[in-house]
Amino acid sequence: MTDPTSPTTPEDCARCWDARYEGATAIPEPALVLRQWPHLLPDGGTALDLACGLGGNALWLAERGFRVSAWDLSPIAIARLREAARLRGLQLDAQVRDLAALPPTPESFDLILVAHFLDRTLAPSIAAALRPDGLLFYQTFVRECRGDRGPSNPAYRLARNELISLFPDLTIRVYQAEGPLAASAAGLGDLALMVAQRA
Repeated sequence: MTDPTSPTTPEDCARCWDARYEGATAIPEPALVLRQWPHLLPDGGTALDLACGLGGNALWLAERGFRVSAWDLSPIAIARLREAARLRGLQLDAQVRDLAALPPTPESFDLILVAHFLDRTLAPSIAAALRPDGLLFYQTFVRECRGDRGPSNPAYRLARNELISLFPDLTIRVYQAEGPLAASAAGLGDLALMVAQRA
């Protein structure tokens, strides 16, 4: 996962994230990559919030008419998301799922959102899970950064331009990684953001 101290087994990892989410009191706002380029969203269809956590992105997409699946290893996160969706009157499919063991199936989503999650071995499955013309919205932490948010272990942060190289068969529509040049208030100094499309 994105945390450098994450345990190595899925069960231990789920307990680690459960402990983190147990104390969470609010659903996070949607990812910057969604808010930055909402005009690139497809006109509805199926969407996957992969490693969804508490599901701020899943709820945001469901509010915009997508048929949303949201997957995470943490039972607590998924329970919180289901309750949040119920309170908002939204329909979505939230599942506890080990992504390494059960990646998305090929050509199953029109949109996939990944935020603050990095498992390089899943990149081919993520790309293949997009339908033709499907879009990948991805943001996570980079090594070359301004600030100290995110994991301390560089293995869980992207190298320079790595996000682009992880998805060589997709067409890059937008990419932003300002690193140490970012304005301090912009929130971009520790992130890479990308929207890419399958042919």
